[in-house]
Parts: sequence; C-alpha cells; structure tokens
Amino acid sequence: MRFFSHVKNNWKSGLTVSLVSIPLSVSLSVAANASPIMGIITAVWAGIIAAILGGSNYNVVGPTGALSGMLAAFAINYGYSTLPMLAIVSGTIIIVFFALRFERYIVLIPSSVMHGFTLGVALIIGLNQLNFALGLKGLPTHKHLLQNVMESFKHIGQFDAGTIILFLSAIAVIFYFSKLIPKVPGPIIVAPIGMFLGYLSENGFINTHFQTLHTRFGEIGSKIYQMPNFSAHFVDINLLKTAFAIAVIAILETLISAKIADNMTNTKSNQRKEMMGLGLANIASGIFGGIPATAALARTTLNIKSGANHKISAAMSCILMGVISLIFLPYFKYLPLAVVASILVYVAIQMVGAEHFVHIYKHDKKAFVLSFVVAGVTLVEDPIFGILIGAIIALLTLVNHLSRAKCEISILRDKKMVARLQTIKFNEIEKPFGDVVVYRFAGQINYINSQAHIENLSNLSGVHTVILNFRNLFYIDLDGMNALEEIINTNKAQGKKVIITSAGPLIIPVLVKTKWYNGLKEQKLVFDSTTEALEVLGFEIDKDSSRDKTLKTYEDYTMSDTLAIVK
Repeated sequence: MRFFSHVKNNWKSGLTVSLVSIPLSVSLSVAANASPIMGIITAVWAGIIAAILGGSNYNVVGPTGALSGMLAAFAINYGYSTLPMLAIVSGTIIIVFFALRFERYIVLIPSSVMHGFTLGVALIIGLNQLNFALGLKGLPTHKHLLQNVMESFKHIGQFDAGTIILFLSAIAVIFYFSKLIPKVPGPIIVAPIGMFLGYLSENGFINTHFQTLHTRFGEIGSKIYQMPNFSAHFVDINLLKTAFAIAVIAILETLISAKIADNMTNTKSNQRKEMMGLGLANIASGIFGGIPATAALARTTLNIKSGANHKISAAMSCILMGVISLIFLPYFKYLPLAVVASILVYVAIQMVGAEHFVHIYKHDKKAFVLSFVVAGVTLVEDPIFGILIGAIIALLTLVNHLSRAKCEISILRDKKMVARLQTIKFNEIEKPFGDVVVYRFAGQINYINSQAHIENLSNLSGVHTVILNFRNLFYIDLDGMNALEEIINTNKAQGKKVIITSAGPLIIPVLVKTKWYNGLKEQKLVFDSTTEALEVLGFEIDKDSSRDKTLKTYEDYTMSDTLAIVK
C-alpha cells in the first residue's frame, strides 16, 4: 500500500521530468558527439538504476553538460562507439572509489575550481553550437574546439537566415517560459514546434530547408537499447585517463546536486549509497549502449518543484521516458539542429551561476582568478587538464597558507604585559622589545609550517625566557618534533631559558618519547599552565583573569604600535 501511495504522489512530477528529459537527453547526447538515441538510453537506464540503488530521494541522473566537453573531445578522437566502454570503465572507477571511501578526498576540490571548470564546459557547449545555430554544414572537423570555431567564422558568410531566425526564436521562447512561466519548461514547448517545422521542411511544405537530426544521424529507431561495439576500442591509457576524470566530475556533481536537494527539502541523503548507485548506473548505461552519466541539478530541481517527495519520482520519470521514447522517438528525427542548439545554449547559460562568481570575487580575489584560469585551460586545452591544473594550483595555494605559523605571542617586560600579537614574525622587529615571550602554538606543527615557527623563534633579541605554550596544539608530526627540538636547542645556545606549558593529552604521549622534553621536565621547566610558570618567574597574576583585558587585539595592532611599545 505504501508503494502505491508513493506512486500516486509522484507520478505527476515523474511525468514532468520525463517530458523535459527527452529533448535535453537528445541534445546533450549530440553535444557529446554521440548519437541521439544514446542520450535516451543513458537517461532511461542510468536514471532508473541510480534512482533505485542511490541514496537521494530527489537526484535525477542522466547525460549532463558537465561531462559533454570531455565526451565530445574523446568521441572526436576515438569515435562515439567508444563511449559505452567509457561509461563502464568510469562506473567501475566510481565503485573502486566507493570501496576505498575516496569520496572523502574528491570532495576537497574547492568550489572555485569546480565553478571555473563548469564555466569552461559551458563555453565549450555554447561554442560547439555555432554551426547548428548559423546553418553551416560540410565544414572540416578539427580535434581542438578553437580550430572548429575559427573554421566556423571563416565560413560565416555561408549562414542560413532561416536557421538563425529559428535558433533565436527558440531560445527566446525557452527564456520566456523560464522567466515568466517557470512551471512550463521551455524545451517542452520548442521541441514539438521544432519537429513540426522540421517535418514541413524535409517534405518541401516550406521553402526553408532546416538541418535536422535525420539529415545528420539518419533514422532514429524506437529502442532503448543498442548493442555496444566493445571491439571498436578496448581499455588503454587514454580511456583510463578520461574515465578517471569523468568519475571525479560525476561524483562531485552528484554529491553537490544531492546536497542542494537536501537543502531545498530539509532532508538528508545517504552519500555512500548515492555514490554506489552512480557507479552502477554508469556501468548499466554502458552495457545498454549509453554514455557516462551524472546527476543533473536542473532536472533534480525540476523534480522537487514538481512535487516529488520520494525516489519513485525519478524512477517513474525514467520508465515514462522509455515508454514515450518507444512510441514517439522516431518523430524526433525531424527536430532541427537549430532547436537542439537553442536548448544546449540555454543549458550552457544555466550552468554558469553569476552569483557564484560574485560571491567568490567578494570573498577571495585569488580564488576568483583561479576560476577563470581553470575555465581558460578547460576551453583552450582540455577539460581534464583544466580541472587537474586547477586542483594543483588550489593545493599549492592551500599549502602556502598552511605554511604560515599560526600562533599567539605575548610580550612581557619588567614583569608586565606590553603587547599581545598573533602570527607576526619576530625578526621584523629589530629592537629589543621584552625579556619574556609566551609563544602559544595554534593547531598543529608539521612539515609544512615547522620552518615558519623556527624563523619566528630563532632570534629573540633581548629575551631571557621563552615560554612555549601547547594548550592549543593538537598534532605534531615527526618534522614538527624536530622543529621543536631545534627551537629549544637554538634558544638554549643563546643563553635563554626555555619553558614548556599546557601540554594536552593529545601530544603528551608524543613528547614523552623525546630526550629534550624529558630533560626539561627533570629541570622542572615543564608546567601545567602558563600562569604557574609566570608565578615561578616572579610575576603577579590576577587569579580572576589570566588575561589583561585592556590589551589591543591583533586587528587593532600595527607594526608602529609594537615598536612604540617596546622602545
């Protein structure tokens, strides 16, 4: 009874998604340089497997713009018959990632890189429609997108006015419905109108001759399965490289889509199950003759807004799409390529969220620049190379940030506090500035930031006691231990007393294994708190407040302030 209740509540949303998915799947398959039927096969089989076995109640899986750029480049080089094998290998890699729980690391690719990649793919999809939108045909095909774009501009004088008018009219209708009547998706309107015009054109009822799916691909049969030609291209290094990149993008897109759906519906998806379902969905797509697939955010959002409340909606959309395709798919052969171009240009524009770039620009200018670097490399060179370069640059930027010493520094002179600073290099202050320094480590000391701490504590002019506070230190690696030993030995060699305070239970087991810590403990230079250490040094400490509340914060301090204090 519960099953039938879910069916009753979700069939309308399933039907809505299926009607939108058919023209989108055909168009995105064309964008991937595959045959139209492969898009339908992908949407039906990948979609239903992901819906049944996945962990989200709302995600709709199928062909998407995010993968089209890579698939198009691969199909140009190896032929579209290799795409089913690419889907199987991509799905297998996703399953391997699932087994090894690699999704924990894949999702660490920053949003700026993903948005830049999406922008680059959107540009690839849009620019690839030039010939369809202008009515150009019979042009040489090159391996690189920009060469094809230049070829189109060379022959722009051969444009067809009727095709341009149809393209502009179709995209205007799509945007009109998306803005004013969002409940009626534009592709549902332009696809049947376009097929009618294509029929009139091909049968000579109108003077304008439109290029259609039929003129490009021939007959489109009524089928949701075709035997893949695995012998055309088996597994090699280039296929593995492309499949790996597709797996990463598919996982990111799917988990991001599921997270957005959760936010829209106040629900919680199962990421592990969603990842497993995605892997099996891609394998199924390849077996049935489809192309790689991932979650489609636009169709997922439509699913939610159409009233879906269970994964049966996505499953029913696939079943209904299969039934509708078996009956009506042959008529899609009359769909003009100009209409396909209008749908794909709309998809490309929708992929680029201007608000995301505005947000990145406001909060992190470097990340904003990185987004456009990734977009540029994706467009000019290769989508795989684009996201790889972006991830490497983001990682190096993060490492550079982490390499800075995170600490808080208290400067004391004549048994009085004179300054408290955060993460400022002592060697930038040339004059003696105090006789006791409390150096509070923050976070961790590791191979990345240990050198910065060494530089901070290497030349403390005028200081006779250095207190190393470990209260906020939670992790030390081997290089961090070596750095601490160097800091202590350097300061001892300069005649300074070194005191350790506030070591917590997370790091004491590591410290007790070192000679220098045990040596300081024997000399009674290890204390439970900095307050206790300062009392031993003869400081009078306010028991009610161990901090001087009148001190400036780091944000209020400037270098001139510090120099003025310590003169």
